[in-house]
Amino acid sequence: MIFDCHSDTFTHITLRREKSENNIFKNYHLNNFKKGNVCGSIFVIWIDPPYDSNPSLRAKEIVSALKDEINESKDIINVVRSYKDIGKCFLKSKVDIVIGMEGLSHIGSDLDKINYYHNEVHVRHASLTWNEENELATGVCGDDNRGLTLVGKNTVKRLEDLNMLVDVSHLNEKSFWDLVNVASKPIIASHSNAKSLCDVKRNLSDEQLKTIAKSGGVVGLNGFSGFVSHNKDKQNLQGFVDHIDYMSDLIGIDHICLGFDYCDYLESDTLSSFSQDVSNPNVENLQSASHSNNVTRELRKRGYLEDEIDKITHRNIFRVMEDVLK
Repeated sequence: MIFDCHSDTFTHITLRREKSENNIFKNYHLNNFKKGNVCGSIFVIWIDPPYDSNPSLRAKEIVSALKDEINESKDIINVVRSYKDIGKCFLKSKVDIVIGMEGLSHIGSDLDKINYYHNEVHVRHASLTWNEENELATGVCGDDNRGLTLVGKNTVKRLEDLNMLVDVSHLNEKSFWDLVNVASKPIIASHSNAKSLCDVKRNLSDEQLKTIAKSGGVVGLNGFSGFVSHNKDKQNLQGFVDHIDYMSDLIGIDHICLGFDYCDYLESDTLSSFSQDVSNPNVENLQSASHSNNVTRELRKRGYLEDEIDKITHRNIFRVMEDVLK
C-alpha cells in the first residue's frame, strides 16, 4: 500500500462544490486511489491562486467544503486525528486522510488560529508558507535574506506542542535553517526532491536532506516535472525513481517517502501560477493517483527488497506519525 504525503484534493473538492456538486472524492478520486493502491494521504488546505488575494476568506471556503465532503463520505474517508487512526481502513475500502495546511498566510500572526484548526478542523500537519512571504516565514519566491520571524519561530513551537507534523517544503533556505534551529521533533519535507539532480529552488540541498534525516524525519518525492529533471528525456517515472536512488545512498532508505503532488484535477488558472504546462505538469507515468503503484514496480525492477519498498511507500511516514501524532 502507498501513503501519499501531499495532495491538493481539497482544492478540487472546493472548486466542484462551489459549482453545486457533491461527493467529489467518491466521484472523481476514489477509483484512482484504488487503482494506484493508495491507502491514504495528507490532504492540504492550500490557498490556491487566484484566490490568494484574500487568504482568510479562501481558508474559510475550503474548510466549509471539506467539512461537508467528509460528512457525506464517512463510508470511504477516515480522518486521522492520532497515530492510532492510521492504516486500519484499507481493507474496508476507506482512505486515511491527514488534514494539513500548505502555508499559513490565512492565520496572519494569530497563533490561536492554529489551535482552532487543530481542535475544530482536526488539522494535524502544517507548513509555514507556500511560495510566498508571510508574517511567519519566507517561501522560495521571497527574499533570500528573509527567514522566520519571531512569530514564525513561536509557530513552530506551537505546532510541536499540538503534536502536529512540521513540513519544510516550500521554505527558502534561510527559513529552513531558522526552522531547524527551533524544532525539537522530526521534520518532514512532504513534496521535495534532490537539488543535486535538479537544481531548482523548490528542491533540497544534500545538507538539507541530511538534516531532515538527522531529525528522524522523511522526504517525500515530488512528481512535478520541473522538480525531477531539467532534461525532458528524464521527466518520467525513471527520472523520479533516480531521486529515490540518490537519496537512499545519501540519507538512507529509512528517510524516504512519497509526496506525488498530482495536478491532473487542478484548473488552468491555478496551474498557470506555477507551471507553463496547464494540461498536466507531472512526469510521464506519474500523472494521477491511479499511476502511483508504478513506483513500486520500478523499485522492484531496480532490485529494491520488499521491506525497503514498504518503508518508502508507507512505513517511514507512519513511523514519523507514530512519533509526532501522539
